[in-house]
Amino acid sequence: MHKQYQVEGMTCASCAQTVEKAIKGLSGVTNASVNLATETVQVTEDTELPFAVLSQSVEQAGYHLIDPITHLTLPVEGMTCASCAQTVEKTVQKTAGVTAASVNLATETLQVSFDGTQTSIEAIAQEVSQAGYQLALTNTPSTVSTKDKKEQAIHHMWRRFFASAIVTVPLLYLAMGEMIGLPIPQSISAHHAPVIAVTIQLLLALPVLWIGRAFFIKGFKALIKGHPSMDSLVALGTSAAFLYSMYGTLRVYLGDHAAAMNLYYESAAVILTLITLGKYFELVSKGRTSDAIQSLLNLSPKEANVLIDGKVEKRLVSALQVGDVVLVKPGEKIPTDGIVVKGSTSIDESLITGESLPITKKTGDTVIGASLNQQGSIEMNVTKIGADTALAQIVKLVEEAQGSKAPIAKLADRVSGVFVPIVIGLALLSGLLWLSLGQQSWVFALTITISVLVIACPCALGLATPTAMMVGMGKSAERGILFKTGEALEHTHQVKTVVLDKTGTVTQGNPEVTDIFASPGFTEKDVLSYAAALENTSEHPLAKAVLKKAETMNSELKDVDEFLSLPGVGIKGIIDHESYALGNETLLEEFTGLNEVKLLAKEWASQGKTAIFLVNKQVVIGSLAIADPIKPSSITAIKELKNQGLNVVMLTGDNQQTAQAIANQVGITEVISQVIPSQKAQTIKNLQDQHEGLVAMVGDGVNDAPALAQADIGMAIGSGTDVALESADIILMKNELTGVVQAIRYSQLTIKTIKENLFWAFAYNILGIPVAMGVLHLFGGPLLNPMLAGGAMSFSSVSVLLNALRLKRKI
Repeated sequence: MHKQYQVEGMTCASCAQTVEKAIKGLSGVTNASVNLATETVQVTEDTELPFAVLSQSVEQAGYHLIDPITHLTLPVEGMTCASCAQTVEKTVQKTAGVTAASVNLATETLQVSFDGTQTSIEAIAQEVSQAGYQLALTNTPSTVSTKDKKEQAIHHMWRRFFASAIVTVPLLYLAMGEMIGLPIPQSISAHHAPVIAVTIQLLLALPVLWIGRAFFIKGFKALIKGHPSMDSLVALGTSAAFLYSMYGTLRVYLGDHAAAMNLYYESAAVILTLITLGKYFELVSKGRTSDAIQSLLNLSPKEANVLIDGKVEKRLVSALQVGDVVLVKPGEKIPTDGIVVKGSTSIDESLITGESLPITKKTGDTVIGASLNQQGSIEMNVTKIGADTALAQIVKLVEEAQGSKAPIAKLADRVSGVFVPIVIGLALLSGLLWLSLGQQSWVFALTITISVLVIACPCALGLATPTAMMVGMGKSAERGILFKTGEALEHTHQVKTVVLDKTGTVTQGNPEVTDIFASPGFTEKDVLSYAAALENTSEHPLAKAVLKKAETMNSELKDVDEFLSLPGVGIKGIIDHESYALGNETLLEEFTGLNEVKLLAKEWASQGKTAIFLVNKQVVIGSLAIADPIKPSSITAIKELKNQGLNVVMLTGDNQQTAQAIANQVGITEVISQVIPSQKAQTIKNLQDQHEGLVAMVGDGVNDAPALAQADIGMAIGSGTDVALESADIILMKNELTGVVQAIRYSQLTIKTIKENLFWAFAYNILGIPVAMGVLHLFGGPLLNPMLAGGAMSFSSVSVLLNALRLKRKI
């Protein structure tokens, strides 16, 4: 059982560790994975736990778990009596994920509570519709509320910073002004009026501590729990500074006026203010990392033109039902997934699939919601709504992938989990060493301790991986490359061998008749007419190619009697009282003197074409060459893969000669042919044993699914079957091999950014901690001021986020 929840209050990697440990400690939980960038936790349970149990554990750790239960009141149409209300109520209550449902007949409304991780309001509405009633979706929850929540958090953090800064600036001026020659009235000067000066500093510091109280509440909670976090470091550092200043203030009140010169109120206030500013920039940057998802969501139009009894009625897209007929005019967006029932047009699907050229759509063709109708007006039948649409599935897939953890992120989490306790130990040790061995004052030792605590916060470490993953996955989705997990994104750049299925992957998957040979006394039209007549009853994949050619040449389809399939050979039947057969070379075994026909078939095979023969009694009437055209982009994509030093292998069920011919045309040297579907997975396993590095498999059919699952990285062409898409690690929305090149490149760019982030996060701490401990001071260098440490710590997190956002320009 997998569930995902939002977590509020996390600020660093150690916060994430604390939440993970709190949930993992519960009986029934097998795993918990926190993503700091998305502020979510994915919980795996072997027995279902009540939300209250999970929430209580997280609350005790100092954080807040958001209840995924959505509560809505919606109008119901069509109810006329109490039994109607009972029907609707019971229907909704039986829907998976619904926790409560109550219908009020007087107000004709439904009050429903449901778990958004298990169902959606669209699914509930569908159940109500099947029961014979209509749920008016006027209060549908959407990700806009999530966006609003993020905006509110950003504004709240800015207000915290602004309020803190208003008080901190005069405090800093009063405490430090005289040291740098700024004028300060004698009535409030520490030199001339120490009691008044320290009192004002205390009164100015208290509001800043109150505004930043969240650091202390969460920090000390985590410390008591035994999982100290970034907030713990800030809380310890600023508390030490404030308590020491309180001690100094008490000494001033008791007559020791010299103590007024050794207070740290301004350090505590400035540290809290600067870290709050850093948090503000983090929130803004983290919000931008999910821009790609938001831009996908914004693609969908809000209203649709529904045709009812020949009249057009405006309706919210959220209120559409399966079976509705919608009119889409030129320049409008397709409101949801459906099938064209009238008209033809060109549709731009680039924002969904990454396909740059407009695609012609006619009656019977499927259309994707949120794509742009360019030319003609069409009428479409709604086939999918809400969470079932292609756009919703893409968004869900990307969000789940962004929430998953790559192995490199788990490494950073483990490091940050032990980092904070080590830092606390180093801070205390360095302070004590300066006090005892260095013969320094309490003030000096305290400065050292506070500086180490504040500068070493591992925020940058915790944000290094998830932010880059979010940007990489989001932008890849915009380009039509969908990584289903963080692990897939991380491992793709390690691929050394790419295995390509032939049909539908390297080739278009739509065979065509390319050549027709007619024996003396017959015409090409005769050959095509008889062949099409026989194929009209056949279900063979090549039959469509023959019938399509016959249609283009306006060939007459004759009636066939006594049709019979000849397994492994072909088909036969009676046409105009004579027996005809159509099939492979096995048909020709009883014929002699057919050198011309056989040589021609051999030549076709060398060109990657399949020959079929038409015979009548002892006479060969003619033959047809059928080929599956190569996709125009395949040659370019394969060349790019080989230029990157990758091994490219073609895997097919075709015979060796035909397969080799196709391989020669696209530049592939290693071909594995005549492989039946059940052997494909074993073939991939053999390649994994033979080649170094990871093996990727690219395919589109049901028979590719086992091979996609066996491969280290499975890539499914977006036009493929549901089974293939389900088995793959990556979905290539564009039906071209260039997507393989892009997927590898995007993985390389993302991992490079993650490594850069981790380097700077580690380097910052490795360089910053010794400076804070006073190593430079040993050799006559400067001592790091705690206020500068606070500013530097905040900047490190923001710099990591900005580096992650650079990916947007590269992908």
